[in-house]
Amino acid sequence: MPFKTCENPKQDPETLRREVLAMVEESKQRLTPGRLKKQLCGNNIADAKTLKAMIRDLVSNRDIKYTYQFGCSFIEKSYERPVRISNRVILKPPDTVFEPAPQDIVIEILKGASFGFGDHPTTRLAILGIEAALTANRDILTAENSRALDIGTGSGVLAMAAVLLGMPGAVGIDIDPCARNEAKINVELNGLEHRIAIPDTAVVDIKQPYAMIVANLRYPTLRRLCSHMAEITPKNGVVVVSGIRSYEVENLLSGFTRNGFKCTWKADEKEWTGMVLIRV
Repeated sequence: MPFKTCENPKQDPETLRREVLAMVEESKQRLTPGRLKKQLCGNNIADAKTLKAMIRDLVSNRDIKYTYQFGCSFIEKSYERPVRISNRVILKPPDTVFEPAPQDIVIEILKGASFGFGDHPTTRLAILGIEAALTANRDILTAENSRALDIGTGSGVLAMAAVLLGMPGAVGIDIDPCARNEAKINVELNGLEHRIAIPDTAVVDIKQPYAMIVANLRYPTLRRLCSHMAEITPKNGVVVVSGIRSYEVENLLSGFTRNGFKCTWKADEKEWTGMVLIRV
């Protein structure tokens, strides 16, 4: 799609950089190159030549990337460099350098086949939920059952986030043996093998209580597991859920409410929702 010519464009490079990144990050739908160019040009931010050069530089710098699906190109935020996910958590590939602030928690994640690299809104919402839950409920860090259970652990990133944010230990489970293997590799990469276990255990076989349960799963699975999570969550324990479409929240929340939970935190990103639920 050819670039549209703009009249009196604002060609300040930093302004254009912020505009491009803001549009890519805040768009509720995946952006095609044509739509991005049309909106920026229509807002008189840059002319065709400047915009094209900026997009090329941002791709080269791994701030954004091109993705392809069903013959269509999209421009999306890149997670192939260190990325701040929350106030404290930064995800980064092992081959990149990042200088953390004293309060920062840096998690190294290998790009693999398993879900949980940080490039999907549901992963980011789950990490935000874990941080919010542990900030608001410090007592669970020293509770009798102070450990986290990550259901559908994928890359293991959520179990690692929970532990590095303060939980004494965690267990990550997944029905996919490939995911379990990749989770173990990532756990070892971050030196957490003494605090995080990745067993071959089905969720229905877990009977012991966990002060925190994290589940980044789709709505039907979360709804089905409501009652079981209630059974293994002690009073004042927390459940962090993600993987929910915004229109599914009301029905899922009603299921958790009937099982003795109340919602204390909720956030949205690109039509996905994450929640923190406390067992009352």
